[in-house]
Amino acid sequence: MHLNGLVLTVLWASSWLCAVGHEVPDLVPVRNVAVIGAGAAGSSTAYYLRRYADEHGLGVNITLFEKTDRIGGRTLTINSYGDPNIHVELGASIFVEVNAILYNATKEFGLEPSSPYEKGLKSTSSKNKEDKDEIMAIWDGDRIRFSINESHSSWWTSARLVWRYGFFALRNAQKLMHKTIGKFLNMYNEPHFPFQSLTETAQNLGLLEETSVTGEEFLRKNKIPELLSHEFIQAMTRVNYASNLANIHGLDTMVATAPEGAMSIAGGNWQIFDRMVKASGARVLRNTSVTQVAKDPSSSSGPYYITTSDSHGSAKEDSGIASFDDVVIATPYQFSNMKVMSIDPVIDKIPYVQLHVTIFASPHRLSAAYFKVSPSEVPTMVLTTLPEGADPNSGSEGAGKAGFFSISTLRTLDNPKTGQEEYLYKIFSPKSVTPGFLSDILGVSIPDTFDTGEFQPHGTGQGTEDAEPISWYYTHVFNSYPKAFPRVTFQDPVLADGLYYTSGMESFISTMETNALMGMNVAKLIVDDMLGAAKEEVNFSNSDGRDGEQVILQEL
Repeated sequence: MHLNGLVLTVLWASSWLCAVGHEVPDLVPVRNVAVIGAGAAGSSTAYYLRRYADEHGLGVNITLFEKTDRIGGRTLTINSYGDPNIHVELGASIFVEVNAILYNATKEFGLEPSSPYEKGLKSTSSKNKEDKDEIMAIWDGDRIRFSINESHSSWWTSARLVWRYGFFALRNAQKLMHKTIGKFLNMYNEPHFPFQSLTETAQNLGLLEETSVTGEEFLRKNKIPELLSHEFIQAMTRVNYASNLANIHGLDTMVATAPEGAMSIAGGNWQIFDRMVKASGARVLRNTSVTQVAKDPSSSSGPYYITTSDSHGSAKEDSGIASFDDVVIATPYQFSNMKVMSIDPVIDKIPYVQLHVTIFASPHRLSAAYFKVSPSEVPTMVLTTLPEGADPNSGSEGAGKAGFFSISTLRTLDNPKTGQEEYLYKIFSPKSVTPGFLSDILGVSIPDTFDTGEFQPHGTGQGTEDAEPISWYYTHVFNSYPKAFPRVTFQDPVLADGLYYTSGMESFISTMETNALMGMNVAKLIVDDMLGAAKEEVNFSNSDGRDGEQVILQEL
C-alpha cells in the first residue's frame, strides 16, 4: 500500500471511531421510556437513565407514573400531632454508609443526614430538660433476656456483650456479616454490573450459599452459637424483616445485622427519591394508575401502549406520549392491579409481610410492671424474640408470646396543644394494636371505646387527637417486604425486549438501597441497548457491500 493509501485508511478508521464515539447519538432516535412507580426503584431508574444517557449524548424522554400524590414509595414521613416541624418516619427508616447509592445521593443533593438515634430521649421539652437513660432490651414475652444501657461506657457495654455471648461468637458473627456484605457489593461493579439475570449473578458471587438456607441453618453452619442467634440476631431479623430465623434466608439475616453507620435524612428519607426524580427531568404523572401495558403482538419489541386511570378508576385522557419504546415496572406487580397484554410475561407473585405501624404520643412511660423491671430499668427500645423452645410460627405471623416485633420511644417533646411533656412511640406489629395491649404496656387504663384505628386497604392511615391518656396516634399498614423464604432462583429484570421489572430484587434483598440498585441496573441496561442500536446503525450506514477502505478511496 502506498503512503497516501495508508494515510487514507487511517483517516477512514479515525472517522469511523469518531462516528461510534461522538456521532452515534445523531443516528439514534430519542427513546421514550415509561417508569411505573416512583418509589426507590422507579426514582433511581429515572435518575440514572438521565445520567447515563447524558454521559453518551443520547436523547431520552422519561415519563413517571405514580398512583399516589407523592414520591418515595415505602419511605413515608408523617407529622406528629399534625405539626410539620415534628417528623416521624413510618416506613423505611434508616440506611447505612455502605449503601453507596443513597449515601452518594445525600452528598450530591446536599441533604442533611442525621442519626436516627441521636434524639432518643434527649428532652426537647421546655419544661424538663433532663435526659432519660436510653435502654435497649430484648423481650421474649415472659422476661427481658438482655439489655443495654446507652448511658454506660462503651467498654462496659462490650464487656457485658462478651459475658453474655462470648468474644469469639461475636467476632465470628461480625466477620460473617462483613464477608457476606462484601460479596454483595461486587454487584455494583463490572463484570457483574449491569446484570440481566439476578439468579446467575447471585450464583457467580457465591450468594446462593446464603439464600438457599434459612438464617437459622446458615448461622448454625457457620458455627454461630444458638444463644447469640436466637436471642440477639433474631431480634434484628424481627425488627428489620418481621421474621424469625426459621422463616428468612441467610442473606437477609446478614443484612439485618449490618446497621453500622446508620443514618436518615432530616425531614424524611423520601427527599432522596424526590431529588432523584427532579434531577431526571422526568414528566411526573401523580395520582395516575397504570391499568394496562400492551404492545402489537406482531412486534418483537415495542412500542408499548399504556392505559391509565385516575384515582377514581375512570379512564384518563393523556395529551402526552401515547406509546413508549421501553417500559419499566418499578412496583410489585401483584399489588399494581395492572395487566400486561400480548406478551404474557412470567412474573413471580410472592407473599409479602403485612406490617402494622402505630405511632402515638402519651405522657406515660412504658410500664415497669409489664416488663418486670424496676422503674430505673424501664426500656426505651424493646426488641423481641421467641421464648426458648417456642415454635417459630407461634402467635400471629410468628410474633410469638410478645405479640409485637418492636416498640421504640422515639423522643420526648411538648404536646404543641397542651404544652404537656409526652413520649412519642412507634410500634411494629403483625396486627392492629388493641386498647388492652396499650393499657398493658403503659400501665394505665385505656377504655375499650378508644378507637385505635382500623387499618384501611392499601395502607391508608388514620389520626386523631381527642383521646387520653394517649393524646395523638397514627396508624398505617404496609406490604413492607417479601417473606424471604430460602430460594435459589430470582425474578430477572428483563421480561421481554424493552420491558423491565425491578421488584425481583426484593426476594433477594429488600432495602431502599437494593431497590435503588435495581433501578440503576435497569437504567444501564436500557442505555446499553441504545448504544447497541447505535452501533448497528453505524455499521449499516457504512456498509454497501464494498470494503470500507475502498469506499473511502473511491469516494476521495
